[in-house]
Amino acid sequence: MVVISKSAALSHVGKIRANNQDSGYAGTHLFMVADGMGGHAGGDVASAIALQHIIQVDREFDSAQDAEAALHKALSDANVKLAETVYDHPELTGMGTTVSAVLRVGREVAIAHIGDSRIYLFRDGELSQITVDHTFVQRLVDSGRITQEEAAVHPRRSVLMRVLGDVDATPDIDTMVLTTLPGDRWMICSDGLSSYVSEEKILATLANVPQARDAASRLVRESLDNGAPDNVTVVVVNIDGSDDSASQPPSIVGSAALPLTYEGEINRAAPRLPTLLLHPLKATKPDPTHFEPESEEYLDELIDEDRRRARRRRVTWLTMVLLAIAAIVTGIALAYNWTQSQYYVGAAEGRVAIFQGVQQGVGPISLSHVYEPTEIWLDDLPYYTRTSVEATINARNLDDARAIIERIDNAAQR
Repeated sequence: MVVISKSAALSHVGKIRANNQDSGYAGTHLFMVADGMGGHAGGDVASAIALQHIIQVDREFDSAQDAEAALHKALSDANVKLAETVYDHPELTGMGTTVSAVLRVGREVAIAHIGDSRIYLFRDGELSQITVDHTFVQRLVDSGRITQEEAAVHPRRSVLMRVLGDVDATPDIDTMVLTTLPGDRWMICSDGLSSYVSEEKILATLANVPQARDAASRLVRESLDNGAPDNVTVVVVNIDGSDDSASQPPSIVGSAALPLTYEGEINRAAPRLPTLLLHPLKATKPDPTHFEPESEEYLDELIDEDRRRARRRRVTWLTMVLLAIAAIVTGIALAYNWTQSQYYVGAAEGRVAIFQGVQQGVGPISLSHVYEPTEIWLDDLPYYTRTSVEATINARNLDDARAIIERIDNAAQR
């Protein structure tokens, strides 16, 4: 019985970016995703060069260990190729790419990974993330400094610490060999998917959509429906135990499927390296992306900077709250002072009186009080005058209120 794979690769530019910097490949033995970085003139070139170089290992190997070594060498050589390309084309300075690749050898797979693209395994109804993100927040989680829940909303949740490119001559590439079984489904994706589609939805799709192309299409659509601004690339591989050994033709998607050109923002200023590598997680125009090598000193610097930023946010928030409270209190004081400049004539304990304030109140709080009582009894007033006083009579000012009292007194004496 021959273990074969049925696979599909799909890529979409996303809702914000003007070009696709992802590349994906579904071959006979090799399956991979590369997510480029470095701006319009670099990201697509980086992922395309890496993919075109790495797919040379899409062949049979005597053992998974041989495949693992060949895959590691292919990624390292791709890193050299990217550096050479930048040397020949200085306008591409700072370009780089993530790579996550699966190379199948019978009932085993060799895996190579660098960056924040991911490899998942769906087996027996369970989904497992096989690779570990090479991101700043993942380092914080691993060191116990923050939780996974905090990492999901951390302001630096997409800062990458490792990539292939002209930023590191000897990048640290994760490799491993795992067993694969008939019925397994492997899924490789760029962060355009993993940042916008929950693992619950990925699990549901892989569990309920048997065809690889349909599953990949569903996952890409889920990401776009959730507003993914970044490029989205998905490769799905079904491990089959049937006797059908016919293989489908290799499929290349994304920037690697287009002719390789070095045109773009040629006149742009080359970014200073290194600083930060960011993949946007919100549906806003992506910021320029850069790289910073992985080091404890840099991690500590970022942590200190995040703490300072958090303190500034707390101070700003507290200041805004205090200003809002001050504005409300000032507004209330001004409003109350205005009410106390108003006067009206009304009834108090059966007599006519001048009130200071306004007739309306705020809940149980009265905004008026008797300012000048009189000796004019309501019962001594004509019916119309009495009902007018009981309904209150507005006055322009205190003098006007006293004039109204004089007229009412005259009416009472008739």
